[in-house]
Amino acid sequence: MLGLHWPELLIIISLGALLFGSKKLPDLSRSIGRGIVEFKKGISGASSDEKLPPPKE
Repeated sequence: MLGLHWPELLIIISLGALLFGSKKLPDLSRSIGRGIVEFKKGISGASSDEKLPPPKE
C-alpha cells in the first residue's frame, strides 16, 4: 500500500482534517473515489476499443 504504515496514515489523515475540516473530508474523499472510478472506466473503455477488429472497407 504505497509503503505507508499506520503512523504515516494517521499523520496524513490528521493533517487533512486540520486543513479541510471534518465536514469537508467526506465530500473530498467521495469526489476522489468518483474520479478514480471514472478513470478506471475510461481506461477499460479505451482497451476494449483496441480489441475491436478494424472496419471493413
